[in-house]
Amino acid sequence: MGIQRFIRWLLPREDHFYDMLEELGRLSHEAAVALARFQDLPAAQVRDNVQQIEHAADDVVRRMEQALAKTFVTPIDREDLHRLTAEIDDIVDLANLTARAFSLYHIDRPTKPMVELMQQLVRVTAMIREAVPHLRQHRYAELMDEGRAVRQVEKDADAIYRAAISELFRESHGDFRKLLREKEALDDLEHAIDHCDNVADLLANLAIKHG
Repeated sequence: MGIQRFIRWLLPREDHFYDMLEELGRLSHEAAVALARFQDLPAAQVRDNVQQIEHAADDVVRRMEQALAKTFVTPIDREDLHRLTAEIDDIVDLANLTARAFSLYHIDRPTKPMVELMQQLVRVTAMIREAVPHLRQHRYAELMDEGRAVRQVEKDADAIYRAAISELFRESHGDFRKLLREKEALDDLEHAIDHCDNVADLLANLAIKHG
C-alpha cells in the first residue's frame, strides 16, 4: 500500500464533502442547460429558472462552510475545498448574471455568438459534472485528461467571444445601448466558461498533489 493510500485509510471518511462538490458540479450544468433554453423560452422565465438553481447552489455553499467549520480533518485540504467550492459556485452565479442581463436589457432573442457560447457552457459544465466525482474515486489520470479537454473548450469559446466582440464594434450601430447590452451578455458567458477552466486547473492541481 502506497503512503498516500495508507494515510487516506487512517483518516476518517468525510464523504459529505465530496457529496457537496458533486452536487455543485451538477448544479453548474443544470444552470447552463436552463440558460441555453433562452433559445425557445422568454428571458424572464429563463431568469427565474436559473435563479432557482443559483439559490440551490448558494445552499450547498452554506452547508460546505458549516461542515468545514465543524470538521478538523478533511479529505483534501480545506483551502482546496474552499477554492473549488467558490469556483464552481461562480459558474452558477455567472450563468445567473447572464440570464438577468437577458431580461434586464430586454434582449428578446440570443444572437448567434450568444447561442454558440451557451452551447459551449453546456458542454464544458457537463465535463465538470463528470470530472468532480473522480476526486472521491482518486482517479487522478482522468482528472488530468478532463482538464485538458476543458481547456480546449475554453480556447474555442474564447475565439467565439473575440470574434463576436470584434464584429460588434465593426458594425455601424445606430443604438449604442444595443451594443453595450449585447457585450455585457457576451462578457458574462465568457467569464462563466473561464471559471470552468479555473475549476479544471484546480482539479488538475489536486491530481498532482494527491496522485
